[in-house]
Amino acid sequence: MRCFFAAWLLSLAAFLSTQSLASPARAAAAPVPALDVQLLTPGTSDVSVAAITSGALDTQFHPFAGGKAAPSAPEETLWFRVRAPQDFKPQGLAVLIGRGGWYEQIEAFPAGTAVSQPLPHATDLREFGGAHDSVFILPGGLAAGQSIYVHVSVKQDGIESLRFSLSTLTATLGHAAVHSRMIALAVGALTAMALGSLLIWFILKDRLFLLYPGMFLLEALYLVYFSGEGFDWPLLWHGRAISAFTWNVPVALSGAMASLFIREIADLRHSSPRVYRVFGALAWVFVALAFSNLAHFIGLGGVVAAIGNLVFVGSAIFTLVVAFLAWRRGNRAAGWFLIAWGMLETFAIVTAVKLLLDRAENAEGLLYYGLPFSMVAAAILVALGVADRLREQRAALSDAERRAQTDPLTGVLNRRSLIERLDAACLRARARALPIALLFIDLDHFKEINDSYGHAAGDACLGAIIAPIQAELRQSDVIGRYGGEEFVVILSSADIAAAHPIAERIRNRVADVRVEGFGAPIQLTCSIGVATSDMLGVWGEHLIAQADAAVYAAKRSGRNRVQVAIARAA
Repeated sequence: MRCFFAAWLLSLAAFLSTQSLASPARAAAAPVPALDVQLLTPGTSDVSVAAITSGALDTQFHPFAGGKAAPSAPEETLWFRVRAPQDFKPQGLAVLIGRGGWYEQIEAFPAGTAVSQPLPHATDLREFGGAHDSVFILPGGLAAGQSIYVHVSVKQDGIESLRFSLSTLTATLGHAAVHSRMIALAVGALTAMALGSLLIWFILKDRLFLLYPGMFLLEALYLVYFSGEGFDWPLLWHGRAISAFTWNVPVALSGAMASLFIREIADLRHSSPRVYRVFGALAWVFVALAFSNLAHFIGLGGVVAAIGNLVFVGSAIFTLVVAFLAWRRGNRAAGWFLIAWGMLETFAIVTAVKLLLDRAENAEGLLYYGLPFSMVAAAILVALGVADRLREQRAALSDAERRAQTDPLTGVLNRRSLIERLDAACLRARARALPIALLFIDLDHFKEINDSYGHAAGDACLGAIIAPIQAELRQSDVIGRYGGEEFVVILSSADIAAAHPIAERIRNRVADVRVEGFGAPIQLTCSIGVATSDMLGVWGEHLIAQADAAVYAAKRSGRNRVQVAIARAA
């Protein structure tokens, strides 16, 4: 778990560094006075722009402490009087910022003008949660006690806390550019990793590589819309028509994808079939939750939101527990997912709590640095988990292939694999006009060893001669078990002049072997038949047959010797 803990510490350190990078810019800004904000008493008669800006209705304004200015009708007009307790005349171009909900239209008028011309509107800046900032230019700044009247058209859809502040145009646009850049980088990283995984899926057809892009593309869509940036991006700006659905639906569908993803990466189908089915049902719950957003149109949006919060919190805890248990069972990929999911949920919960207790502008470190970074870091960690699972699968597959190709007792190639290697070696040798040699090695008196010492002793003798044989072979040479006590060695690019000395050295090494532990030490010898293509003009299994015949000749001549197969006269 050391690598997992290191990844977590790295993520936390990176987040803290982004927090420290975000704070100096705000600390370096010039002091900005807090505004005195008053709200015109609802229901005031004879309200017109001229009457407001002339100051005739100033006595009808009362202190506005903030919070939701909830309209009494589906659409209502509110007037605010904004004043600065001291002069605000910065070096740059001064601006008034009015923050409202997505559907709130804001205009600002200076006081005391003969013709009620609104202040120049510089731009609208999107903010988290469907809010937006309307930025108005204050030519010459704002004098102490000077009034600015703000007209707000409020709809019930998208009502947010109405707030007003002062700044400079350069600082405001620069701040917004940093925010846009952070969101764009996070969304770009998530999209790039998701598309890369999707391309891999086209080749490997592994479900993980399909669920991974589905999960993080939806996370990217949630982030770009919840931050407000997506409403100004090409194609994505069409989401303005459905407002909050643009982030509520993607985050619910992302939960469905995550439910399907965890059951695959934790291999729950085999380890915990019941939990596997639970996550399948949970995925359908998230899909239903996504469609239940339509209940907003019949006034049940709050109920759906409460249910959704419970589902998200409960599923997050359940997922962490399942991932932890899967990791404890030895599933390293689930361990990577555990860290990623834990970090992502931690940032999501902290962000939600922060927004409940404080204003969004006081949580910019979390909104524009912590939350996007946690998504990208989670995507990277989950990708490492997927890669780790593929590594384990490849290792398991390699082990299965090795077991299928090797003799379990001696660890060398089995007969089928030996023949395949021989055929491939002969094809290469013939294509390059090179010779190939075979050594057919047969242990002497092996039946007597089994009868006298037992089959366990015979198995020990078979295993004992492998290392001495391999000590005389090159890296390109191959050894395999052909039968009970019979072994075949393939010597690539070797003629009779090279093969015969190798056979003699192997014979001598085997003769030096002593097998102990079964009574008196067992001394081994072997007979070796040598067959080469340059002398015989045959290939493949015909070479084996010639080498086998030479072994019988060696045994008839007294055993413990090397016999070369010679071509018979036609």
